[in-house]
Amino acid sequence: MRRVSVLTAAAALVTFAGAANAHPKLVSASPAANATVAKPARIQLRFSEKLMPAFSKADLTMAAMPGMAAMKVASTAALAADGRTLVVTPKAPLHAGRYSVAWQIVSTDTHKVAGSYAFAVK
Repeated sequence: MRRVSVLTAAAALVTFAGAANAHPKLVSASPAANATVAKPARIQLRFSEKLMPAFSKADLTMAAMPGMAAMKVASTAALAADGRTLVVTPKAPLHAGRYSVAWQIVSTDTHKVAGSYAFAVK
């Protein structure tokens, strides 16, 4: 009987230790990576864990084109009500071109993760 309890406790420890060491992951993005879309009103980044609003942000940049350097797009980033979705809202409609989204987030278990992806506007 004691052996079963020890094995159960060991299995639970391994299971929960793995979950405790997990980092938040980008589950989905809209627009999706490498997509070409009509002018989006917002960019939504959904993560696998709840985020800390004070430490989670994203920057939107229009890629360089002939005769024009890359430029940061004025936008705001805020968490949606679900606590897992970071919503980036440009202050003006996006022009045709290629854009990158660079995000830095901190989950509620204090894991910090960053990443980026690109999409195009037609």
